[in-house]
Amino acid sequence: MADIDALRAKMKTIGDHVRTLKAQGAPKEQVDAEVAKLQEAKKELSESTGEPLGEEKGKKGRMALKTPKGTRDWAPSDMALREHIFSTLARVFKKHGGSNIDTPVFELKEILAGKYGEDSKLIYDLQDQGGELCSLRYDLTVPFARFLAMNPTQYANIKRYHIAKVYRRDQPVMTKGRMREFYQCDFDIAGHYDSMVPDAEILCIVCEALTELEIGDFTVKINHRKILDGIFAVCGVPAQKIRSISSAIDKLDKLPWVEVRKEMTEEKGLDPEVADRIGKYVMLKGGPELLDRLKKTELANNKMAKQGMDDMELLFAYLDVYGISDKMSFDLSLARGLDYYTGIIYEAVTQASAPPGFSTIPPVPPPESQANGSHAGPSAPSSKPPKKSKKDAEGEEEVDETTVGVGSIAAGGRYDELVGMFLSAASGASGSAKKAAGIPCVGISVGVERVFSILHQKSKHDEESRWGRSKETEVFIVAVAEGLLPERMKLAKELWDAGIKAEFMQKAKPKFRAQFDLIDKERVPFAVLLGPDELKNGIVKVKVQKGKDETKEDEGEVVKRDDLVSWLKQRL
Repeated sequence: MADIDALRAKMKTIGDHVRTLKAQGAPKEQVDAEVAKLQEAKKELSESTGEPLGEEKGKKGRMALKTPKGTRDWAPSDMALREHIFSTLARVFKKHGGSNIDTPVFELKEILAGKYGEDSKLIYDLQDQGGELCSLRYDLTVPFARFLAMNPTQYANIKRYHIAKVYRRDQPVMTKGRMREFYQCDFDIAGHYDSMVPDAEILCIVCEALTELEIGDFTVKINHRKILDGIFAVCGVPAQKIRSISSAIDKLDKLPWVEVRKEMTEEKGLDPEVADRIGKYVMLKGGPELLDRLKKTELANNKMAKQGMDDMELLFAYLDVYGISDKMSFDLSLARGLDYYTGIIYEAVTQASAPPGFSTIPPVPPPESQANGSHAGPSAPSSKPPKKSKKDAEGEEEVDETTVGVGSIAAGGRYDELVGMFLSAASGASGSAKKAAGIPCVGISVGVERVFSILHQKSKHDEESRWGRSKETEVFIVAVAEGLLPERMKLAKELWDAGIKAEFMQKAKPKFRAQFDLIDKERVPFAVLLGPDELKNGIVKVKVQKGKDETKEDEGEVVKRDDLVSWLKQRL
């Protein structure tokens, strides 16, 4: 008991010290070091007493009713919008010849290892229970490549789509659709085809999908991994640093150049002069005219960059054919941090993607300013996105969600070597052995949670939006005066058999006002009134619902009972 008391006293001392440091405005590193000590003491106390940590503890003797961090429940009205997103995407995918597949929610740990660059730390590893070592899937692309490697003959050519949950131990921003459990909707084309033909169709698919979802204005940023690797080569980036520098460059959509340059030079050890040479390129964006400009630079002499530029020239021609060139932005800052990309890469963004107040980054200053000892790069935007806030009681950083953008709403690219990598590993081939012939692939992934957050926000400002409804009921059968429960049940069955979505209040004698309150709440378009007089005369009264502001004089239209189904179907 004495040890436990000592631990509690230690925690109080450290906690007081943390509060003092914060009050004094101490450096973040010093505060973080003390918070880490506090977390360690909490863990030690938890192990000694068996008590859960932090929020999980709840009140003494009570269960903490909450979903795990980074997850949430979805209410009926939410699911109506989500189902619309799923069905819209599936319809577009099927229109382009997509076949649906599914894979396990967890994969062997070695399948996922080494595929995601610096993001590999975000993979959820499952506890070893004496069997196979497994991890929750991080995306749907690697499982698809594993699926192809297991069935290389049967599915050597396939257009596949997959809608399923994935898991990432990321810092969540719930209101912006950044979660630890979320849906991805993927479409991929696998097989040997002529250059850039599948890639152009993938871009056409994402444009069609986002247009049909009525997401609003969007832009698809495109780049080529070979052009980017060519830039790194001519600028002098060491081969072993290429992927880490690529990951830093990919942050230019949410950080100013000065911050990205600092990460490359101070955190990742890149020569400042090399970083400045990279900066001349990665700030460039445009269209086919940018490609013409690059052909007149030193990149034209780099074999890899030239291959990428040839691909992009062909791609732009196909994009013109599909009539979607105006949606594209050739952006050399786009890098996509995942290790498996080998060719074209792309991201779809909207105005909500960037952090609030984050303006377009100005061009890199000319070399003259750098010669004067300035390595600050271009000036930062006037409203630079704030950094993450201090750590919470559990030692994890809290995020001010008002300072964070939604991020890209769809992203993907070409990955020609991933399937071959699995085939080589399965055959036992070493690194020096001849690689197994793989299956080239290119695809796109739409982030459902991020699309949902944008559409849900739009629906809040649209009173007529159909997404305010939690169900699709078309007709509500109202009892007038007497309960008439059997008669209402019989009429409901007739409507159901006719394919009409109908409901009635499941009470023997429901109150008249209560029935209409429910109709108003659920925004049911038609109310069918059934009373003794209506039964006697073989009729019903149908009221078209206009909300609570409807006129009381509107007693509804009289419709013969035998004609009700056809009357409703004409209007539905």
